[in-house]
Amino acid sequence: MNTPTNAAPLDQATLTHLQQWQGRTETAHDAIAAAPLRGLAATLDRDDAPPATGTPVPPLGHWLYFLPHTRQSALGPDGHARRGGFLPPVPLPRRMWAGGRLWWQTDNPLTVGDEAEKRSRIARITHKRGRSGDLLFVLVRHEVHNARGLCLTEEHDIVYCAAAAPAQEAAAPVPAPTSAPWQRCITPDDVLLFRYSALTFNGHRIHYDRRYVTEVEGYPGLVVHGPLVATLLTDLVRRHAPERKLSRFAFKAVRPVFDGHPLTLSGQPQAEVEGNDSGSGSGGGCIRLWAADYQGWLTMQAEAWMAE
Repeated sequence: MNTPTNAAPLDQATLTHLQQWQGRTETAHDAIAAAPLRGLAATLDRDDAPPATGTPVPPLGHWLYFLPHTRQSALGPDGHARRGGFLPPVPLPRRMWAGGRLWWQTDNPLTVGDEAEKRSRIARITHKRGRSGDLLFVLVRHEVHNARGLCLTEEHDIVYCAAAAPAQEAAAPVPAPTSAPWQRCITPDDVLLFRYSALTFNGHRIHYDRRYVTEVEGYPGLVVHGPLVATLLTDLVRRHAPERKLSRFAFKAVRPVFDGHPLTLSGQPQAEVEGNDSGSGSGGGCIRLWAADYQGWLTMQAEAWMAE
């Protein structure tokens, strides 16, 4: 196995340099077209009416827009854009989407036909040293606006880490709850992963290049996108409560998911959440959500707050 070479521990000079990216901003513009939403519906195996001007973008559907179009010559060996630019040039080989929190302005949804703007800011850079070595957490805050004002706010957690050493013991997995009133089982395959990568213009090779992901990064199979799992969880809510609107969603990746094995998506509605600090004023109750792999281990946990 040719795993990525781990960099030396991050020294103070490097950390000080990376902290200079805190506070950096970036603005992107996009036209909210119908075609990506048609592709997403097909990928999620939905039988939705074709989106038209004025159709609201479904929860997490905004991830199909404001995509970076990095030139082929500017890509790194893993298929990502080379380090630097808006995000800090962290000298650690693995970059993962660790989780996030989103708030929707339910009275001003992002809709097909909008000319939209996304304003991004690196809010915080945090260094930790875990059992596997250095971890660098980058919190990016996004705001999406249309001509009518703010549509949604998102906090995006990115973690950079060292590659796992061959003899390194993995963290103990967490058993997922075994029963829920809402459940759906799917088997992510390489076609599903390819389609989602295409929709999000994601060149990261761990999602489609089996030789690279197993021989270079050392994973046992193609890695299912964290955002795809999160989207499947919000889609579970849409299937069981199609008349309701999400006002807030929070999710955390717990364990990687690989292709070729069943993935169980579960939801547990709850009437109220004590101490709801979402700031959204939803008051519409909460749904606890999670995903479990074929061995029953928790892979993602989430909560969705519904608007009244």
